[in-house]
Amino acid sequence: MLKKSLFLWLLLLLIASPAQAVCPVCTVAVGAGIGLSRWLGIDDVITGLWIGGLTVSMIMWTINWLNKKKWHFKGREIYSILGYYVIIVLPLYFMKSVWHPLNTLWGINKLLLGIILGSVFFFAGAVYYNYLKKKNDGHAYFPFQKVAMPILPLIILSLIFYFITK
Repeated sequence: MLKKSLFLWLLLLLIASPAQAVCPVCTVAVGAGIGLSRWLGIDDVITGLWIGGLTVSMIMWTINWLNKKKWHFKGREIYSILGYYVIIVLPLYFMKSVWHPLNTLWGINKLLLGIILGSVFFFAGAVYYNYLKKKNDGHAYFPFQKVAMPILPLIILSLIFYFITK
């Protein structure tokens, strides 16, 4: 397994193009990250939490970028959301990381469960940050609150699922 991972990383370095918002290399890197987390013994639901949070972060970044460029078109939020989840989940499906019948928790694939919960709770943390900032006259209550608010739910959920799956 380690030899395959090293070969994959070397291959990625040889064919890598300049970074874009989301590139195929990034998607493969997520897949390699899942393989590495499995090798390290990290449960798929915890890995999924962070993939879900990263996905929501990229979606929000893309929508903000489109706003700054003043690129307004019908359904751009929906296209961004669907696009990112397809880009991330579809390769996982083909890598046979998703929908394996023995890798479930509460009847749901652990990786998908983590992605869903990570997405929801990361988004909720970001929305709650914006609410608190608006309530405080547009200022954060503490330094790096914008980072801490969405990440904190992922940390808490990671700890909870660590003990559930232990």
